[in-house]
Amino acid sequence: MKKINLEDNSEEVRIGKVLHESMNDSDNSEVSVENIKVDKITNQYVVEIKKSDADLEAATKQVEYYMYILNKKGIRRDGRIEVLEKNKQNRKIHYIEYSEDIEKNIENLISNIEDLYKQEYPPEVIFRSACKKCAYYEYCNL
Repeated sequence: MKKINLEDNSEEVRIGKVLHESMNDSDNSEVSVENIKVDKITNQYVVEIKKSDADLEAATKQVEYYMYILNKKGIRRDGRIEVLEKNKQNRKIHYIEYSEDIEKNIENLISNIEDLYKQEYPPEVIFRSACKKCAYYEYCNL
């Protein structure tokens, strides 16, 4: 199976990397499991740190996927998304409780992605204003 990785030219990706490097929380920080890098795992949560909540839906799906992968490995955790405020002193925190519904939803998404992968040609690109900030933007312009 082919891997699609974040492109390294994205300003958003660079900002995210700097954010993670600047955090002094070395306890339980950035853990690699299979093909994912989890920002932090605590006794209760899978934690993802974001610089803004501009696309909270995508961040939620990301955390749900991480919870799903970890659960398959016997590590059951709920999710937490920490959004750094611009002044870097406050954080908004969003919690996600792991459930069977999340597991079924992630399995359906994985199935849909596998179906897309099997197609001879990719679907037609639909550009939205949010696309320009996406780390995969360059893949759509090939």
